[in-house]
Amino acid sequence: MAATRRARLLGLSLLDRDAAGTGLLIPRCRSVHTFGMRFRLDLVFLDAAMEPVSIRRAVPAWRVATERRARAVLELPAGWPGARP
Repeated sequence: MAATRRARLLGLSLLDRDAAGTGLLIPRCRSVHTFGMRFRLDLVFLDAAMEPVSIRRAVPAWRVATERRARAVLELPAGWPGARP
């Protein structure tokens, strides 16, 4: 979980895919960027009950993804089985 301001800003950027593990939960978040990413991300936007409201698959580097209904985002390495509905 991204608990610090720095962790929230960096997310999984600058990590190799293997170092990213199973992903990162970013609470209190509606928008993420993929600046500096070395691999594509699956983004699971979650509501206040931690239920998915939308999923963006294989988001490439240098993008911004926003979901107004979200209250948290789960960043996963693209293709990770946890991103499947």
